[in-house]
Amino acid sequence: MSAVLKPQPAILEIHGIETFYAETQALFGVSLSIAPGEVVSLLGPNGAGKTTTLRSILGLTPPKRGSVRFDGVDITQLPTHRIAGMGIGWVPDDRRIFPTLTVARNLAIARKKTRFRAWNEKECFEIFSAMEYLMGRECENLSGGEMQMVAISRALIGSPGLVLFDEPSQGLAPKVVQDVMATVTRLKREGVAVLLVEQNVESALAVSDRAYVMHQGRIVHEGSAAALRGDAALQRKLLGV
Repeated sequence: MSAVLKPQPAILEIHGIETFYAETQALFGVSLSIAPGEVVSLLGPNGAGKTTTLRSILGLTPPKRGSVRFDGVDITQLPTHRIAGMGIGWVPDDRRIFPTLTVARNLAIARKKTRFRAWNEKECFEIFSAMEYLMGRECENLSGGEMQMVAISRALIGSPGLVLFDEPSQGLAPKVVQDVMATVTRLKREGVAVLLVEQNVESALAVSDRAYVMHQGRIVHEGSAAALRGDAALQRKLLGV
């Protein structure tokens, strides 16, 4: 008889979080999980709570109720630098790279040791071939696509076990979007988990294992990414596409 494979424990577990901006509640009992090496899309219209979910994971807007566990540790009330130091990478929608520093310096200051494997500059060059020729340039002189390459490479240099992508294809040329999604696929092969917030539904579902859909601060759908991708009626119902 062949051995029965036990399911891997989740690397990220969010249970019933409720997050506020001052007195305004943004998330209502949000729960989701991601296994190691799994790609999960978080979809929904603008204002649905997707970015707030990422901010709640990172401790930028800590939830008032519920819990967030990463790699078996409760991180709900930890400061953001501690959370990042445990191996969570972030590619924010506005990139947030240091404009007056060179690409090389932006990457160097992002390097840290976690229990997950380290990535090096050469691997980033394999993903984004242009990066090798940008290392000496100040980031304020880069195009939007080049800045996104730096933002993603910075997350990888930080030795992540989980990477949070917030609208990574926003405003980018189609070729760069292809490279971004190829990066997500490579992370999966390397065993790195991904939570992908993305308005380009087709691209997101094509690289994802599962998908959650949010509406008005709540999870309204959870299931296979392939099933959602193949059900145009359900996409229209949930996402209006």
